[in-house]
Amino acid sequence: MANFSDATGLLGKESALMEQIKQAVDRAKAGATSERLHPMTTLGENIAPPSPMLSPLGPMHEAEPSINRADVTSNRTAVALDWSHLEQHRIVSHNVTDPRAKTFHMLRTQLLQAMDQKKWQFLAVTSPTPGCGKTVTAINLALSIARQPGRSALLIDMDLQRPAVAKYLGIKCRQGLHGVLEGRTRMVDAVVRANADCELMVLPAEAATLRSSELLASRTMDVMLQDIRRTFKSQTVIFDMPPLLSGDDVLATLPRIDCVLLVTAVGVSTLHEIKECNRHLQSAEVVRVVLNKAQEPTARYYY
Repeated sequence: MANFSDATGLLGKESALMEQIKQAVDRAKAGATSERLHPMTTLGENIAPPSPMLSPLGPMHEAEPSINRADVTSNRTAVALDWSHLEQHRIVSHNVTDPRAKTFHMLRTQLLQAMDQKKWQFLAVTSPTPGCGKTVTAINLALSIARQPGRSALLIDMDLQRPAVAKYLGIKCRQGLHGVLEGRTRMVDAVVRANADCELMVLPAEAATLRSSELLASRTMDVMLQDIRRTFKSQTVIFDMPPLLSGDDVLATLPRIDCVLLVTAVGVSTLHEIKECNRHLQSAEVVRVVLNKAQEPTARYYY
């Protein structure tokens, strides 16, 4: 994959934007690099806990007992994903015959190398604003990890105001993260085993809510994340977060996350938005920046 300077040369008229992205990320975290995905036009144009206390959510729920991963496996029947539905929503990394999947596999390998080095498990995928392709990137990355021998992944839809993971995967869910955080649903009952020639564990969000900030900042959220670290300790956990500049949901969650993947897009992400993201991510571990919707030469060589 191209680094910042490579991407600048290829993009031509977008060189100024790319240079600003380079400077912003360099200031945020020395050593961060940019990963350049195939243009999204190729994939589709649009793309110990404190004492119980009262909160706006009402009485806080007691922490549920730690679940066993075997319970998740035995209690949930695998859902076979429809490949044509995945293709329609630009999900391709499960398909070894699709050349577009190669880009996500390269991104996967570089991310896992960086995360393994520091023993990180939680990766947040976010973007400056909607329309950058963060959900498509998060799903493809999670499936790519799930395809790799000896690896497994858990994908969690944390974009509670505009959840899209279930829709993109074609999963019908009556139970999900919203119910887990409100204490109405056990996590063991909400996790879905999605199969598309590889098995991906998914914790979808079953419905949109305007109370996302309250839920994500709650003690129940802390307990759930601690439980996930114990129960799925051998898995890479990918969080599809809301856009960083759309509210305070990401800022409320960042202290509990190991590292961040920032997805930007040519023609969508502005210089002002990139600078704002840099300001908010000063204390975060930004491991990669993905540039979507970039033009690139059509001629390609492969061995």
